[in-house]
Amino acid sequence: MEVQTEAWLKKYLSYLNVERGLSPNTRNSYERDLRKFTAFLQQRGKNIIACEGNDLFLFLLQEKNQGRSARTLARYLATLRGFFAFLLGEEMREDDPTEYLSTPKLEQHLPHVLSEGSISKLMGEGGDRDKEGPKPGKSSKKAGDSDSEGKDKGLLMRNMAMIEVLYGCGLRVSELVGLKVSDIIFETRTLRCRGKGSKERIVPIGEYALEVLQNYLEHDRERLRGKHKTEVLFLNSRGTALTRQGIWDILKKWAQTHGVQENIYPHKFRHSFATHLLDHGADLRSVQEMLGHADIATTQIYTHLSRQRLLEVFRKAHPRAD
Repeated sequence: MEVQTEAWLKKYLSYLNVERGLSPNTRNSYERDLRKFTAFLQQRGKNIIACEGNDLFLFLLQEKNQGRSARTLARYLATLRGFFAFLLGEEMREDDPTEYLSTPKLEQHLPHVLSEGSISKLMGEGGDRDKEGPKPGKSSKKAGDSDSEGKDKGLLMRNMAMIEVLYGCGLRVSELVGLKVSDIIFETRTLRCRGKGSKERIVPIGEYALEVLQNYLEHDRERLRGKHKTEVLFLNSRGTALTRQGIWDILKKWAQTHGVQENIYPHKFRHSFATHLLDHGADLRSVQEMLGHADIATTQIYTHLSRQRLLEVFRKAHPRAD
């Protein structure tokens, strides 16, 4: 890659980090897309300063012919729009070559949610809690427990607390792994988290989730933490912060042991949180605020899901629905 192009790519990525506050994962995604585009330009003997709208069109056409989905093509175009708007603002270009390119029409994929029955199973309701171990408000370590048994019970209570927070607060998994002990505000029954772009928001927590969290903090987290000095809320068995992949694996195993056959992943709890709130009468603006969506249009997809579920109930239950 020519020196000038590389220099401007680095400046743009720095801008995304410092001024836009984007996460490392998002910046890496932008960088991959831009490097693919600049490699395409090099093959055509062009660069980012001299390229035209037709070059961008041919790049997207090539990607489409290689089987890229409409969603991927839309992401490429969004990346290019942001980059060329930056170059325009820095007076490196006098025009925006993305101006006349249209975004591919996307199929609307409704999010997958857990039924309320599946949520109850995962929470251990219906008589399963006694089998699982300690209840909230009671110490998870009894006299005579070995250290390994105590740690196992600590992991159990940690998992219960994580699931309560994922479903009860609608957090992204990145927000969950970033929680600190001080982010749980027991006095106001709220939780403070940092979302996309490091934006902070306050989310209410249910009473049972608070009880589980309090029990985990009082009796289990210190045992997991050991000699490590960390303020991270959810720790692994080595006393360090859980990773996103670690949480993914924990949820998979938890679902299997609780008789839930559905495909379980962290974001499914967030989808379920929003859908169940709307199903039970919550207003869209409040759900938007709790989810931390910048645009209410992002939240509206859950209203479509609720309507679809109502239609399914109607078709099954009404004698003249067919």
